[in-house]
Amino acid sequence: MKELVMIKVAGRDKPGITAALTDVLARYDITILDIGQAVIHRMLSLGILIGYDVDAGPLFRDLLYAGHELGVKVRFKPVKPEEYSDWVSRQGKPRYIITMLGRRLGSNALAKVTHAIAEQGMNIDDIVRLSGRVPLDKPDAVTYSCVEFMVRGEPSDPDGMRSTFLELTSTLGVDVSFQRDDIYRRNRRLVAFDMDSTLIQVEVIDQLAAAAGVGDKVASITERAMRGELDFAASFRERLGLLKGLDASVLEKIAEELPLTEGAERLFKVLNALGFKTAIISGGFQYFGNYLKAKLGVDYVCANQLEVVDGKVTGEVQGRIVDAERKAEFLQEIAAQEGIDLRQVIAVGDGANDLPMLRVAGLGIAFRAKPIVRERAGNALSVAGLDGILYLIGVRDRETLDAID
Repeated sequence: MKELVMIKVAGRDKPGITAALTDVLARYDITILDIGQAVIHRMLSLGILIGYDVDAGPLFRDLLYAGHELGVKVRFKPVKPEEYSDWVSRQGKPRYIITMLGRRLGSNALAKVTHAIAEQGMNIDDIVRLSGRVPLDKPDAVTYSCVEFMVRGEPSDPDGMRSTFLELTSTLGVDVSFQRDDIYRRNRRLVAFDMDSTLIQVEVIDQLAAAAGVGDKVASITERAMRGELDFAASFRERLGLLKGLDASVLEKIAEELPLTEGAERLFKVLNALGFKTAIISGGFQYFGNYLKAKLGVDYVCANQLEVVDGKVTGEVQGRIVDAERKAEFLQEIAAQEGIDLRQVIAVGDGANDLPMLRVAGLGIAFRAKPIVRERAGNALSVAGLDGILYLIGVRDRETLDAID
């Protein structure tokens, strides 16, 4: 193979362009070394890298003629063998997926993310839009704007890059996630959720405390525990003891009024349609997890069993308290039971007691979390609802339509 040439095609897209040009190529004894195509707002960009040993003059003439007939421009760029060899040698470099997600994406946010990538010595191979198109007359019709960057190379300072991405959430209102692009990332199979302040918008124990008339006392302890200022198990016993004597009849009413987090129903419809296994792993109560299990189609619920005797809450739980370590253990047990590699697992939580579970999973997501959790978790979602998780597994908006109808 003596010569290498990149064929570049650009123009207004229409059906049959690629077919017509490859028909021309098929008439000649050449090798296709690479091919890529993208269409942005009906404008086609097509590249074909070819190698050949024969006189290519007739081929180039026929391609130029076909391009003229099709209304597209065809250009040719010679490629040196050493350039091609260098390109081939880079195929073994690690690849990462960077997902940029917001209610709207501005040019400032895009510039910040691309500069962060460049400063890490990484190269952008491809950029894909995952969210739906935004109609000019109905800009609010689209909930999110999301683009996915496929980048190559190892970051020179991974922690620094993650810190930069976290800062963008607070300054520009965008979520930016960073994942290694491997076979496990493309084949997630289990998603586990914390319940309180993650899958639902409230802390159930605070709702119970309000019904028992001790709301302020319990809420204060809850907030300190979620910030990691108090031992979870000790604080849990302290809060639970304040509920002693509460009439168990209030549990059903509280369950029926639990406010789901934004995007939860859409997310579960898609996950269930795709065959994912799902779990609620919570330091809250089994009673409320079971209610959500029936409502959303969850496969597993692992939580504390609230003790009720003679129709009254005793202020105790049955069995071991589900603390941070137990949550991580539950996640591993479910994965083992289903025969799922932990690298195929996603875990989602907001509190300090979720961190061990997030670290065990292949993809740990701090969802609208406390600062300490955002800093220590692998990735964070703060701007988007729970259905933003779909973008992190590479699902496009148009692919979810059948699942949510």
